[in-house]
Amino acid sequence: MSWAAWGAGVAAVWAAPKVWQRAQLSRAKHRSLAGHSRLAKRLTRWMPSVSYDETMFYAADGAPADVVAKRRSGFARIAASLAQRSPKTLALSDAVKDAMADMALTSRYRVPFQFSAVLRQNLRLASFWARSEGVKLVDADGQAFFDLTGSYGVNVFGLDFYKDTMAQGQDRALALGPVLGGYAPELTEVVPALLAISGMDSVSFHMSGTEAVMQAVRLARYHTGRKKIVRFTGAYHGWWDDVQPGPGNPMPPGHVYTLADMSERALQVIASRKDIACVLVNPLQALHPNQNAPSDSTLVDGSRRAGFDRAAYTQWLQQLRAVCTAAGVALIMDEVFMGFRLGKQGAQGYFHVQADMVCYGKTLGGGWPVGVVCGQADWMRRYREDKPADIAFARGTFNAHPGVIASMAAFLARLDTPEVAAMYAQADARWNQALAQWNRRFEQEELPLRVQGLQSVWTVTYTQPSRYHWMLQFYLREAGLALSWVGTGRFIFSLNYSDDELHEVLERVVRAAKAFAADGWWWAPPGVSGQAMRRQVLRELWQAKKAQWQARWRIAS
Repeated sequence: MSWAAWGAGVAAVWAAPKVWQRAQLSRAKHRSLAGHSRLAKRLTRWMPSVSYDETMFYAADGAPADVVAKRRSGFARIAASLAQRSPKTLALSDAVKDAMADMALTSRYRVPFQFSAVLRQNLRLASFWARSEGVKLVDADGQAFFDLTGSYGVNVFGLDFYKDTMAQGQDRALALGPVLGGYAPELTEVVPALLAISGMDSVSFHMSGTEAVMQAVRLARYHTGRKKIVRFTGAYHGWWDDVQPGPGNPMPPGHVYTLADMSERALQVIASRKDIACVLVNPLQALHPNQNAPSDSTLVDGSRRAGFDRAAYTQWLQQLRAVCTAAGVALIMDEVFMGFRLGKQGAQGYFHVQADMVCYGKTLGGGWPVGVVCGQADWMRRYREDKPADIAFARGTFNAHPGVIASMAAFLARLDTPEVAAMYAQADARWNQALAQWNRRFEQEELPLRVQGLQSVWTVTYTQPSRYHWMLQFYLREAGLALSWVGTGRFIFSLNYSDDELHEVLERVVRAAKAFAADGWWWAPPGVSGQAMRRQVLRELWQAKKAQWQARWRIAS
């Protein structure tokens, strides 16, 4: 055997395990853009700007003249109605919208980008609220709206609940004030309560849910000596680089593996690799596994999917728990969004699985910003007994702020009241019944709407393709329903909604949907599928990209 042949053989033997690991990792990814962060980022960089003019705005699907006329009339009416009802509130938005980076982003990406320019020029939506009353938000003009925003997950028990906990906390903390570095006495109430709820041994406090996840990941890396993080397709764990590796993050994916949710192949990767420090789970993904958070800005054809199978997701988490234990990998439950909504013990109790660390935020602050990590003692320790200089540092000036801790104490005390116990006891049955009632009503009214939910967090889905489903959010706003900027992608109810209030919200959705249909937005070319609509959008993008290239060539020549 020649030296060249021998060397090639050695190289092949050395490379074979790496090739196998790479292939195994590729097979464990979900077959979608959401499952391939690098590819998704390349596509966003490639994607050209397409902005419809006013003619195309109403006829992107090839609608005939009579349908276009209905749409024009309906759009003008909605725009005028929203402007006339809330002039003071709109003035507040106008005063800061150009200087507020968040408002600039959300206003631009509330709808598919092709429609955004015409919409923003002609339809103004206010972003301010003056007060809350029960399950309603009231704007600066006194217009009341049923709150379906849920304050992005903060509002679990009702806005009046948090007004009380905020006030109680501030009353208790006022004598101490913003004294930082030491701790408020209320910490002695909060810590034991959190350990009992989480089933953990230790706790640390942070300023946000994102910070809590950052700390949990840092501790996992510290104790394992490994770098890689596993997250599942579509899951959100905050906006920092390592856990938000796709579009929206200018950094490359780096130290993260994005694997398919509820996948045997993903379990095989976690079990076999030696570089994984932790696995992150956001239980909200049980409502739409392997998909990004639903938003009206992505509704190019209406093919939004959602559905919750509690038994299947419970089995998955328990399998994942066993694999992580065997592999020495930290299982981190990210309950920043869903914590305390599914029950006092959260997703851990709901799905009967014990994590190594659990992250909380949002609602736990009793109305104030907070992030908390609870974990097993071995994972939470930030130092090594045998290496005194080797520590895992994490500290923030405002961590465990006295006002936040006191409000958290008030929040945790309220969890043990009969009022909250009654909400929890009937939550599953009540919200599943409401889902069924809503869907029966939509079917009876022959509306192409359905709702899917994980308890009190719902997503609207559509039974027919359309280029204009995103427009429904503005009809719902006119009907007195307040949605977050993702539109019909999320209805987040607080648990204190009464049956009568839920019924009234349903009636308003039905009225809005009927008006939407009457204005021609659900017209579609006979026999045209959602796939055909997606192809049309891709053709438009390709034509726009070719036009860009041709313009550059003309300039270069």
